[in-house]
Amino acid sequence: MRDLVRRIEYATPPGRDRAVDALRALAILGVVLGHWLVTALVADSGTVRTASPLQYMPHLAPVSWAFQTLAVFFLVGGYAAARGLDSTRARGGSYGRWLGARLERLSRPVTAVVALWAVVAVLTLASGVGLATVLALVKLVWSPLWFLLVFAALTAVTPLVRKLHPLWPLALVLYVDVFRFGLDGPAALGWINVVAGWLVPYCLGVSWARALPGRRAGWGLLLGGSAATAGLVLVAGYPASMVGVPGAAISNLNPPTLAAVTFGLAQCGAALLLIGPLRRVLRRPAVWAAAALVNLCAMTVFLWHQTAMIAVTALGLLAGRPLTGLHTPPDGAGWIVARLLWLPLFAAALLICWSAFGTYEQPRRPSGSRLVAQGRPAPSKAVRDA
Repeated sequence: MRDLVRRIEYATPPGRDRAVDALRALAILGVVLGHWLVTALVADSGTVRTASPLQYMPHLAPVSWAFQTLAVFFLVGGYAAARGLDSTRARGGSYGRWLGARLERLSRPVTAVVALWAVVAVLTLASGVGLATVLALVKLVWSPLWFLLVFAALTAVTPLVRKLHPLWPLALVLYVDVFRFGLDGPAALGWINVVAGWLVPYCLGVSWARALPGRRAGWGLLLGGSAATAGLVLVAGYPASMVGVPGAAISNLNPPTLAAVTFGLAQCGAALLLIGPLRRVLRRPAVWAAAALVNLCAMTVFLWHQTAMIAVTALGLLAGRPLTGLHTPPDGAGWIVARLLWLPLFAAALLICWSAFGTYEQPRRPSGSRLVAQGRPAPSKAVRDA
C-alpha cells in the first residue's frame, strides 16, 4: 500500500488541482451512499418492488440533503470540460477531437452495463421471474443513465456555455415552476428543467475554469441558496426531500424543481469554500491516493453500484426468509440499523463489479489516468486531459 501511495504521488503533476478530484470523488460517493440508504428492494409474495425509508419516515428527509450531491458533480464537470477544451486547443487540437474523446469515456462503460442487463432481463424473464420484478430491477439500474445523457449534452455545448451567465438557466427554471405549479400549466413542461436545472451548476463550473470565485461568492451561494431552499420548502410547499419518494405528488429531482436548483447552489457554495481546506489536506500522499483511486473508477462506481446492491439482495434470498434491512419494508429504526450493517457487503460486491468491468472505463490508448493506476510517471498534459 505504501508503494502504491508513493507511485501515485510521484505520477501526479505538480500543477494538478487535487481539490477538484476530491470534490468529484465526494460527489460520486454521496450519490452511491444515498441510493444504498434510501432505496430498498422489498420481497413480497414472490415479487420484488422498490421502496424508500423516506416514504415511511418522512422526518428523515434531511438525510437526503447530505447525499444528493449531483450539483457538485456538474460543477466539477463544467470546470473540467472547460479546462480540457482549453488544453486541447492550446495543443492545436480541435473541438471535435476533444468531444469525441470525452464522449467515448462516457459511452464505453455505459454500453457494458446496458448490454449486461439486457441479457439479464431476458434470462430472468425466460426463467419465470415476473415482468414487474424484472422491470423494477432494470429501472433501478438504468434510471441513473438520464444523468449521463444530460451531462453528455452539456459537455457538447461547453463552448456556448462559456457565453452564458448562470442566472439565465436559473431564471428559466423559475419560470417553468411558476407556470406549472402556480398557473396550473402542463406537468410535461417540467422536463425543460432536466437541462436548465443542471445547466446552472455546470455554468458555475465553466466560470470557475476562468477564475476561482472568492470566498465571498462561496458564502453568498451557500447562504443564499440555503435561504431560498428553506423558503421554498416552508412557504411555497416544495418537498423537503431532495430525492424522489415513491408515491409523492411532487419530486424535487424528477424533473428538477427550483428547490433542487437552489439547494444545488448552496452545495456549490460549500464546495467552493472547501477548495482551500481540501488542497491542504490532499498534500498528504495517502489522502490524495484515496481520492485519485476513486476518480480512476468513478464511472464504474456510479454505473454498477445498484447492480452490487441487487446482487447482495438476490443472494440474501437464499436464506429462505426475508432479511431485515435487505428484503423487508423500510418502516422503522430497526431497518436503518440493519441497512447500515449491509453496506460493507454492498461495497464488497461493488469491488467485484469494478474488477470485472473497470477496464471499460479506461481509454483505448495509454493516458495519464492509466499510467497513474499502473504506478508510472505520467506526462502532465496527459493527466490534465484525463
